[in-house]
Amino acid sequence: MPTIGFESHDHHACVSDAMAKAEARCTASALRLTPVRRRVLELLLAEHRALGAYDILGHLSAEGLGTQPPVAYRALDFLVKAGFAHRVEALNAYIACAHLGADHTPAFLICRSCRSVAESDTALTQGRLGEAARAAGFQIEHTVVEAQGLCPACQSGDAA
Repeated sequence: MPTIGFESHDHHACVSDAMAKAEARCTASALRLTPVRRRVLELLLAEHRALGAYDILGHLSAEGLGTQPPVAYRALDFLVKAGFAHRVEALNAYIACAHLGADHTPAFLICRSCRSVAESDTALTQGRLGEAARAAGFQIEHTVVEAQGLCPACQSGDAA
């Protein structure tokens, strides 16, 4: 799977496609994409940047969808469990899944300047970590891969 997040693309189509996939997955899996959950996913899809729960709560509150932190946290928990979003540990924030509907292990490239986040795919059993685990007789079940640096726009000074 390609890295998604830093390159130019048709963002409107990106958001529309992701929402359609989320709706189809909810229908197929008997999951409820409530108005709050839908709006939180739309907010996460609006940019390829991680948003904190309180950032999301600010939007929800302004739109009359809730003012208490549990509203945002419950919606985010649902989206993460459904595979529609990921938690970016280093930022204590959330980002919409760029590979929605695909079985994958995400890795995040986080720009320390503009906070944009690109999602790439990793494999639990590949590379040196996989080799080390095999040599130790260890079975990897979960990894968190987050690299911090500068995105192409910030490296060239094009970021706003």
